[in-house]
Amino acid sequence: MADKVKCSCKSDNVGIFPCASASNVGQISNKVGVELAKNGVGTMMCTVGIGGHRPGLVKSAEGCDCIIAIDGCPVNCAKETLEHAGINVDTHIVVTELGVKKDYNLDITSKQVKDAMEKVVEIL
Repeated sequence: MADKVKCSCKSDNVGIFPCASASNVGQISNKVGVELAKNGVGTMMCTVGIGGHRPGLVKSAEGCDCIIAIDGCPVNCAKETLEHAGINVDTHIVVTELGVKKDYNLDITSKQVKDAMEKVVEIL
């Protein structure tokens, strides 16, 4: 995995909004978001807070130059939550499109996260 990966939008003001659903792919989405933040791609932000229309969280998202939504599956909850709040998504990643089959086992492995992260880095 590359150090200091940069988002394709080339901005330093990047908001990362993962899904964290009750499935393996939602949990992988969240872990990938954490790893992206740790690697300096952007700032991990609160997707649920956007859905709850929390003013400070929405304002923070609106202040981002670039938004990355990471969904676990094609239901696209993170992306749709952001768009419902009027926030444009610049980069949308769906974990199931990276070759991970959705199930409801929440005990994900570090290998699953690493494999997904490698593919996300290629996209960004």
